[in-house]
Amino acid sequence: MEPTYSEEAETFREKVQAFLAEHLPADWKGYGALEEEAMLQFMTDWRKTLADNRFLATSWPHEYGGGGLSELEQVIVAEEFMKAGVPTGGNNDAFSIQMVGNTILQWGTPEQKAHFLPRIISGADTWCQGYSEPNAGSDLAGLATKAVLDGDEWVINGQKIWTSAGKTADWIFVLARTDFDAPKHRGISFLLVPMDQPGVEVRPIEMLTGASEFNETFFTDARCPKENVVGEVNGGWAVAMTLLGYERGEAAATMPIMFGAEVDKLLTLAKDRGLSEDPGIRQRLADAYSKVEIMRFLGMRTLTQFLQGGHPGPESSIFKLFWSEQHKIVTELAMDILGPEGMVIEGKMPATSFHADLPGSANSSGSWIGTFFNARAGTIYAGTSQVQRNILGEMVLGLPKEPKPANA
Repeated sequence: MEPTYSEEAETFREKVQAFLAEHLPADWKGYGALEEEAMLQFMTDWRKTLADNRFLATSWPHEYGGGGLSELEQVIVAEEFMKAGVPTGGNNDAFSIQMVGNTILQWGTPEQKAHFLPRIISGADTWCQGYSEPNAGSDLAGLATKAVLDGDEWVINGQKIWTSAGKTADWIFVLARTDFDAPKHRGISFLLVPMDQPGVEVRPIEMLTGASEFNETFFTDARCPKENVVGEVNGGWAVAMTLLGYERGEAAATMPIMFGAEVDKLLTLAKDRGLSEDPGIRQRLADAYSKVEIMRFLGMRTLTQFLQGGHPGPESSIFKLFWSEQHKIVTELAMDILGPEGMVIEGKMPATSFHADLPGSANSSGSWIGTFFNARAGTIYAGTSQVQRNILGEMVLGLPKEPKPANA
């Protein structure tokens, strides 16, 4: 089965291809081929180009600065951008557009939409995520960060961990406990909190790759306006699950292309080292290729839901579980192909701490070693593999829930 597109859709695809041809140089190899300073400048310029041409936040209405595109047009944009080796947004837009922006669009008040969404598009506000805590990771509903209403402001105390982009973000969306007597899933609110205030402290966490994209965030009498609750007070759990659905499910169009390109890169690595005919390596390469094809069809199924106007639900955990576990296997194979070379970093390390290396990146030991490290994190961020299996078992397959304490 292969997806088919209407003649009207293919006409729109030609428009996207023309936009890319107009704004990218003739010798373009993908933004992963750029050196660090050139990449940073490209990302800044590219995001502005996207915003100016309504290719940023393609699903959002024009009134908020978005593209106003249909679900099918959004898929085509994602496909063509990935094939061209360019991003669909800036470095922070996974948080600001894909997560909190889409969530505000679905749950926010008219005032919240009118204020926050245009500022996300313009880049005036950048965002990070305040979900996990030292004692509330897999059991997110066990969070202890609390918010108490003091006049017209919420006063927040507690700690969050694994705060990606916490050092550079202007705002953080925070899950905080606002009713201490309610069952734990029902006493949580979703707050929008400014980072630039005395009550917020951010401490970086060094990763295996040496980067520090993750952080700890501490709140000591931090404040946000009373009206900065998205959804209902004490109804934040439903809002949080909506956001996680966007985090896990909206990449269905691009990630199979990304991981397919990575497997092609892996095949070249094996051929260059004379291992593509080795029976054991050959079998593992075939398995990697077949799993990418499965991922592609899983992505199509997820996209069908979007094309029918639906929102991501618990079934999006299938796609997240599959790609994250498979990526560990693929990068382990890369390290076996590299052999002793895998002990020495040569060439650039990945410019991203997530997923595969960027399009156009070199087929070097540095790229593969860094991606090997990153692949381990993929089974943890956006919900661990164990959490994904629980979601699928309980919420999709209808299996009995795990026993919980009496006061849960």
